[in-house]
Amino acid sequence: MTSTDRKARRNKIIEVLNKARSMELQAIHQYMNQHYNLDDRDYGELAAQVKLIAIDEMRHAEMFAERIKELGGEPATEPAGPVAKGQEVATVFPFDAELEEETVEVYNEFLLICRENGDSISVKLLETIIEEEQAHFNYFDNVADHIGTLGSAFLARIAGTPADTGTQATGFVARQGGG
Repeated sequence: MTSTDRKARRNKIIEVLNKARSMELQAIHQYMNQHYNLDDRDYGELAAQVKLIAIDEMRHAEMFAERIKELGGEPATEPAGPVAKGQEVATVFPFDAELEEETVEVYNEFLLICRENGDSISVKLLETIIEEEQAHFNYFDNVADHIGTLGSAFLARIAGTPADTGTQATGFVARQGGG
């Protein structure tokens, strides 16, 4: 294989990983917006879970960026699409389940492209992230089912619950001895 062929293969991989990174950036913005709105509406338990999922998506975006840099590319910085704002609680979870289901499908296609282009490291990365996206889908789908079946009784049970997600992750300032 020539260096030109290797470069073309690497560029295909970088392209799909950047598309995945853009999808993660969109998910981060979407889920954080929903987290703030759910918390504002006093659905703390739901807000806390959506916040934790957004943090998972942040981790995924960084994992993709690190792999893109290893391959010699420049990580995408723009989200794949706009954020849906002002959603009613009953529409948030079916919406998110659909996003996650689509993400799993697309990432499986990206995995095949990485495999076809001989990049087993990116294949493993996508396999790991697909598993986590499937867990997100399962959560969103379950909550959507509960809301669909139980409606306001389910939401009433959650109203007034705390949005606390536990101890705060150590950030830059805290690690430096400040804040």
